[in-house]
Amino acid sequence: MNAVVDSPADLPAAHLAEGFARHVEQWARDLKCDDAGVRTVRRAAFEVSMATSDGHVCLSLAELATGLAPAHASAPYLAPLRQGLLASGLVGTPDSPGALPMILDDDDRLYLHRYFDYERRLARRLMCAASTEPTLVDGVTRKRLDELFDANAVLVDGAVDWQKVAAALALRQRLTIISGGPGTGKTTTVVNLLACLIAQDPDCRIALAAPTGKAAARMTEAIRLRAEHLPPEIRDRLPSESFTIHRLLGVRPGPGGFVHHAGNALAIDALVVDEASMLDVALATKLLEAVPETARIILLGDKDQLAAVESGAVFSELSADPTLSDTCRRDIAELCDLRPEQLVLPVPTQPSALQDGVIWFTQNFRFAADSGIGRLAADIKGARAKDAIAWLRAGEDDSVRWLDDGGAAPGEATSKFLLDGFGPYLDAVGRDPMDHAGITESFGSFRALCAVREGPRGVVAINERMTRHAHAVLNPLLTPQGINAASSWYAGRPVMVLRNDYVLRLFNGDIGITLPDASGELMVFFPDAGSGFRAFAPVRLPAHQTAFAMTVHKSQGSEFDEVLVLLPEQRSRVVTRELLYTAVTRARQRVAICAGAQVLGAAIQSATGRHSGLLARLREAATELKDPTPHDTTPANR
Repeated sequence: MNAVVDSPADLPAAHLAEGFARHVEQWARDLKCDDAGVRTVRRAAFEVSMATSDGHVCLSLAELATGLAPAHASAPYLAPLRQGLLASGLVGTPDSPGALPMILDDDDRLYLHRYFDYERRLARRLMCAASTEPTLVDGVTRKRLDELFDANAVLVDGAVDWQKVAAALALRQRLTIISGGPGTGKTTTVVNLLACLIAQDPDCRIALAAPTGKAAARMTEAIRLRAEHLPPEIRDRLPSESFTIHRLLGVRPGPGGFVHHAGNALAIDALVVDEASMLDVALATKLLEAVPETARIILLGDKDQLAAVESGAVFSELSADPTLSDTCRRDIAELCDLRPEQLVLPVPTQPSALQDGVIWFTQNFRFAADSGIGRLAADIKGARAKDAIAWLRAGEDDSVRWLDDGGAAPGEATSKFLLDGFGPYLDAVGRDPMDHAGITESFGSFRALCAVREGPRGVVAINERMTRHAHAVLNPLLTPQGINAASSWYAGRPVMVLRNDYVLRLFNGDIGITLPDASGELMVFFPDAGSGFRAFAPVRLPAHQTAFAMTVHKSQGSEFDEVLVLLPEQRSRVVTRELLYTAVTRARQRVAICAGAQVLGAAIQSATGRHSGLLARLREAATELKDPTPHDTTPANR
């Protein structure tokens, strides 16, 4: 009955899945199911629970059939399997979900009830926002758009300014989804959009949010830097703070509870969410339900990046279809002083009911498409493994380096690259440990990004190696008070927070540097937007880890001048195209990839697969809006 457990990290999920399966088994026996039915529904409960732990929202019936009887995973076998699950009394349908633990939809997707409920609620909220009547934009706003985006004219060189198009789209309606990689102008677009909203209504209540504290802080800083061209009366009314989504909603005691929800909406007129690719289906649902129906929603992210750690690939699915209707195209063309036929739109990755709301940014203003990082990122997105490896092997661009190192542990060249990368940082610590700003800036210039946590090429091993190296470098330079070989705390130790602490205002992903304060005591210094640093005694920190290296997942929302990407020795299901693309695009100037050719090629060719029915739920929600019919609204476990 037990599925294969790939790694120790899977063990807690397997234990939870097994507990759920036992509960469902007893429930089935109480309902007098026969032995075959009990075995089937028990296995279904285990497998769908494990699927959600792997990031899926649901499980296909074909996959379940493969696990039950590999020889029968064909259409003729699926019909009796479906019938048996529905007859068990423990599996509901979308039209009649009841309070049953699992739901099987019309396309043979099996869900835990709460995840089906999240998906349906999210789809309804999105379609509600997307279906509102367009806002009429006056001539004054059109002129303001021209002025705000005038600086882009040289950059786009006569082509369509898609940043301006995205801003016009967001002014026209209540839901806008903007997908683009680093350097494509998402922040510039948002700053100019917010300027228009504030000019229209100086009292407009705007909330900025991101999934992590680190991403929220970067959003605040990026908006501040991009707003210098605005008139003071506009600039001064821009939001001065970004919130983590949990903080915006207001965490309260109890699992998953928030102060703000559908019944107690946020007091806002517009919500801008950055790094929205990190949103899982549960958090996305809770966030958007807490937004008033009259408010605008703007989601920013990169559809090609890694999806959320938890279940779902919400942003990627919402970004799937950048189609604009003829009416919308005419409206946007008029606002942007274009002809409708100039708005040539990309081919959707999948058709979606969510149209007239998605824009893809493809022009990169940070590095050209033929630059090293730009070319490599494009080859990764395009799954062109042979081309990428041949080009990397030729070594034609100094900004991109391939360390063809596929051994069990990093080889000599990789080790040298790692130690040299952190050399300027350790030099800065040894030179003047009281220079908190200079040391923090130096640390932010280089990072090691690992695909996995465990193993000799994982986060734990790389951090241990760098800790030993830091002791060797700094011991001769610092006083015993600054570094102590017997202690885990030493001047220069970087740490990453792993759990939100709302009292200390430290959030998952925040990075601080351990340095002496004015009295010589070691404290951990965290940058504080607009006010220097906040220092904490090590014993006060929430859960944390050394941060010379971090997982690629943890690096989302960050950028560094130079990045070293370490892939594992063997192919792994977690090493995918999206992971490698995310890692490479964390680099502003240079990137090096440590991997064997086989693992690197497999990563470029392997797309992340997340099973979901969100696009189907969007179609259903669109149909409901046109022809409302009653549904079973039995509350699910939320």
